[in-house]
Amino acid sequence: MMPGLTTHILDLTHGLPAAHVKINLFYQEELSSEWKKIKTAKTNTDGRLDEPLVKQNMMPGFYKMEFNVGEYFRSKAIPLPEPSFLEIIPVQFGIADGNAHYHIPLLISPWGYQVYRGS
Repeated sequence: MMPGLTTHILDLTHGLPAAHVKINLFYQEELSSEWKKIKTAKTNTDGRLDEPLVKQNMMPGFYKMEFNVGEYFRSKAIPLPEPSFLEIIPVQFGIADGNAHYHIPLLISPWGYQVYRGS
């Protein structure tokens, strides 16, 4: 497995990959430092990215992905309250080994989510 950072999103409400979800990636060297936005991407029709968020040589530290799920569910014409229960899902994690592969899958519905370190 090549080093880098990847993700995919599955929509549990429809039983399909979540296409065209905007993801912002941030980096924080130390817990006390500010978050720096390093990339924005959108999932493809398979709920994955066309290329890794980070391809290789990741800096050890803390990362945060923000998944814009409110926009996604509104595009599916799901009736949501205003404001929606879940608008942006922030997932924060640490990377100790910049030469390893980190895969962060996200399972979503308008009312909940699950995230884990995949393979």
